[in-house]
Amino acid sequence: MTTTNGTTAFAPALHAEWIKIRTLRAQLAGLGAVLGATVAFSALAGVGTGGTDADPLFSVFFGVSFGQIAAVAFGTSAVAAEFQGGTLRLSLAAVPHRGRWFAAKLTAISLPVLAVGLVTGLLTLAVGSAVLGERAVGLGTAEGVRGVIGCAVYLTLMALLAAGLTTVLRSGVGALSILVPFLLIVSFVLGDLSGNAADLLPDRAGQVVLHSRWDGLLGPWTGLAVAALWTATAVAAGAWRVRRRDA
Repeated sequence: MTTTNGTTAFAPALHAEWIKIRTLRAQLAGLGAVLGATVAFSALAGVGTGGTDADPLFSVFFGVSFGQIAAVAFGTSAVAAEFQGGTLRLSLAAVPHRGRWFAAKLTAISLPVLAVGLVTGLLTLAVGSAVLGERAVGLGTAEGVRGVIGCAVYLTLMALLAAGLTTVLRSGVGALSILVPFLLIVSFVLGDLSGNAADLLPDRAGQVVLHSRWDGLLGPWTGLAVAALWTATAVAAGAWRVRRRDA
């Protein structure tokens, strides 16, 4: 009986959070940017990729490095809106159970990103393979499927990581000022030092699944597991913050 009541109570909370997302043009534009940026930069990378030594799978999915910024922005803005104009007080008045509200918020963020991520992965694989042409001959079906699934899961993890960090900081600007420079600059610099602790950074670990071959500490699925651990830590910290801090 308790489980049924919990499920019944969660459904309207999730519905309310989904309404917030789908009625804000900026949120929908953010989802569109995930797809657009990933496909566009993957196509550009395919044009510029030369030689036979290039990793064909990563060449196809190179644009994920830029699409993740849109996913981060989506997760950040979805949570940051709650800390503006007393919105969080209204949300908690409607859903007094803070854990349930936060779970509904995260679910409303993750499901559309996962769906868009799957579509993005499929389109990126199709477009990237077409652009690579003969250079994509070595790309097998199993690798392509792994890339599509990995793309969707990775983008979802990054959106949730951003959502958790935004909840901790209670600031979208603060979260973006940390994550965007980290993803675009710091991680790329540290990532050149393969086979060390840099391989355990969330983006470096999570993107191993998008490689045909790898020389670091982690494999495709263990890399995603490490990225998921980073995300789980941020989400847990966010949940603690929601429970402890006044709206």
